Amino acid sequence: MLDGLSSGLTQFARDTGRSDLEAVISTGSTAITPQSWAYAEAYLDEDHIVGRARQRAAEVGAVPVGRGAGAALRMLAAALGARTVVEVGTGCGVSGLYLLSGMRVDGVLTSVDIESEHQRLAREAFTEANVPANRTRLIAGPALEVLPRLTDGAYDLVFCDGDKTEYSDYLQQALRLLRPGGVVAFDNALWHDRVADSAQRDPDTVAIRELVRLVREDDHLVPALLPVGDGLLVAVKRPD
Repeated sequence: MLDGLSSGLTQFARDTGRSDLEAVISTGSTAITPQSWAYAEAYLDEDHIVGRARQRAAEVGAVPVGRGAGAALRMLAAALGARTVVEVGTGCGVSGLYLLSGMRVDGVLTSVDIESEHQRLAREAFTEANVPANRTRLIAGPALEVLPRLTDGAYDLVFCDGDKTEYSDYLQQALRLLRPGGVVAFDNALWHDRVADSAQRDPDTVAIRELVRLVREDDHLVPALLPVGDGLLVAVKRPD
């Protein structure tokens, strides 16, 4: 059904000479308003521990996931019954807290960040949340040096919120790390409204736009681009 809708919109766009976006709008889809977006972001309350982690992140300049994206990550982890999760970009622990709260009680979060000070603050957040020490494995170092050392096919979920220019490389690593049926997710997939604007050509925007294309065209993935937070690109790895 989804494949049919996508191909139908593409054909409609060709027939009418309109862009795919114009085709979506003309078929009756309603653009979300800022008011509705804010309502969705605030739909679920954020507890005080996550709030403190978010405050620490603001103090050190480590921009965390938004509330809507965090809620989506927690839901994905819960739906997968995730025991093993990889996170690229620990930050100060905001996304980690969301992921851990959705994972199984015996689940382990492996989180990678180049900033060891950010990881120290994340540990504080995990301790405040009474997360057992054996449920987190924080690794300081460049993601593209750490990820190749992790085990193939051993993870339920891979979440990426690191260097945007490396997103396509993270995707290749994620496909190797995920089990069949596992999920990869990328934050900032809309990148402050720049990805949808073809006039924007800065390196981060171009890299994210390329990632979106790669995910969309990969037959091994079932993707969706969710307009939560700053955009969350998610995809399920099809069984072999």
